[in-house]
This record gives sequence, structure tokens and C-alpha cells, in this order.
Amino acid sequence: MSLPQIGFGTYKLNGALGVNAINSALNCGYRLIDTAFNYENEGTVGEAIRRSGIAREQIIISSKLPGRHHHYEEALTTIQESLYRAGLDYYDLYLIHWPNPKENLYVEAWQALITAQKLGLVREIGVSNFLPAHINRLISETGVKPAVNQIELHPYFSEPELRVFDQQNKILTWAWSPLGRASSVLNDPIIAGIADDVQRSIGQVILRWEIQLGVLPIPKSTHTSRQIENLNIFDFQLSGEQMQTITNLERPDGRLQNQDPAEYEEF
Repeated sequence: MSLPQIGFGTYKLNGALGVNAINSALNCGYRLIDTAFNYENEGTVGEAIRRSGIAREQIIISSKLPGRHHHYEEALTTIQESLYRAGLDYYDLYLIHWPNPKENLYVEAWQALITAQKLGLVREIGVSNFLPAHINRLISETGVKPAVNQIELHPYFSEPELRVFDQQNKILTWAWSPLGRASSVLNDPIIAGIADDVQRSIGQVILRWEIQLGVLPIPKSTHTSRQIENLNIFDFQLSGEQMQTITNLERPDGRLQNQDPAEYEEF
């Protein structure tokens, strides 16, 4: 599967306003749309796609399995429900949203995703918020490697070791909250200085940094002007020094909500 270098996140984009925002993103040129069962907006995504007039096969759509449905049969039923909600015949990508290691059912959930792929319900399968130990276990117990790993990643939390692991295993790293979800990162004076130097916005500089790291960011915005701005990052480059300066902003407590996949669970 050929993926674009940037996608569009849909967290908290629901109802008519959500349809308008996603439809706007599609009209701006986004062709990768990311949703999840737990966002409760798969129907919104499906409606936006239908209203866009863009052929289904030109859009890559990903969704995610919630933690409460990791049991094999429940997972298969949930994937079908995901498709019914969106009014789709298939998802291009379907991910396990969180490993929920204390529940210890993520391998069973992965086996359900493998079956869903064989049934044609999904084209590719992947994971979200998985650590190397979780992924190694999936591979050792099923022989099937995730296509992508969607993780929290932004200048204050750049996950260098996990990125190296993904790269070594030919797993594409996606960045959720690539702009720090409106946190202080968007006002960082160091990034602001680089933005001035390259005559771009802070958001554009952050997204460009992620793309040059080999990461696929999925920013979200409800404003058409910002959606266009976030796409307009392919006609400039950051220098090696600028890249390193941003990477050096890493913080020990850089996670936005302290959601460590080794401990955190979401249902």
C-alpha cells in the first residue's frame, strides 16, 4: 500500500461540524483519514467521504479497535460494526488502539485482525501505542508484522528508540498529536526562531521535522486555512542543525497525558 507523507486526524470531529471539517480536509488534498471506534465518529468520516465526491479507492482510511473488544470474536464483530458505522466495504488500515498489557489480550486481538485481513474486511493491519516488547510478541506468536505503529510523537517526545525499532522492522511510524495537541510546543521560542529563519509557521516546521525523521504525522484542524498550511510543507527543508535543535527539545516528562503504553490502558 502506498501512503501519503501526511494524514488527517479526526479525534473529536463529530456530527455535522465534523463532517464539514473532514470534507474540507479532503477538498484541500488530504487522502489519508484516521479515525477510531472510540472516537465515535466513524459515521462522520464515512459521510464526509461520500459528500466529498472523491472516489473511495483514492482515499486511505484507518480505524482502531478499542481495548474492551480484544477477545477474538468480539474483535471481529467490532471491525464489522466499524465498517457498518462508516458505510464502508473495507478499511485500508485497521489498528489495535492500545496494547492494554495488564489485560494481556492483544495477541488474541491481533489474531482477529489477521483474520479480518484474510476476509477482506481490512487491507492492512497495524498497531497504535505499542512498545517493542509488544510488537516482538505479536511477531513471535503469529508470524505477522504490523504495517504501522501509531504513537504519540512531537518535539517534546520524539521516541528515538521506538522509531529506530520500527525502522529496523520496516514498520512505518505514524505520529498522533504531532503538534502537541495545542500544548506549549506550539509556542516554543526555539522552534519559533527556526520558523522565522525558514519563513514558515511553527506548525509547518514541526510537521516538516517529523517528515524528515521518516515519520507520518496526522495533524487535525477544523480550519480550512490551517489544513492547507499543514499540507504546505513539501517545498522547504530543515538543515541537519535545525533538525537536531528540535530533537534536543525532548523532555523526560514530554508525554501530554502521561499515557505510558507499558502501564496505561484504554477501553
